[in-house]
Amino acid sequence: MIWLYVAIIILAFPVGYLLSYLARDELVAGRKWFYSLTIVSLVVAAMLGFINFAFKLPSIFALVFMIIISLIAVWKSHDKMFVK
Repeated sequence: MIWLYVAIIILAFPVGYLLSYLARDELVAGRKWFYSLTIVSLVVAAMLGFINFAFKLPSIFALVFMIIISLIAVWKSHDKMFVK
């Protein structure tokens, strides 16, 4: 089952690039929101690591997925050749 989570995390990279490509005009305006989403997701994922409940591992992997997508959006928002 863990291999499925790892495969989904690996798919976060092409999904992040695809979303960045589709929303190029909104990357610069939403940069502060991508930073906020990254920080909040990181804090919640760290807090979930200390809590015991049934869906802890899928929740953490979903948050890591969001962190990767948000960081790719932030990274691409600084690329002047990419953003219009």
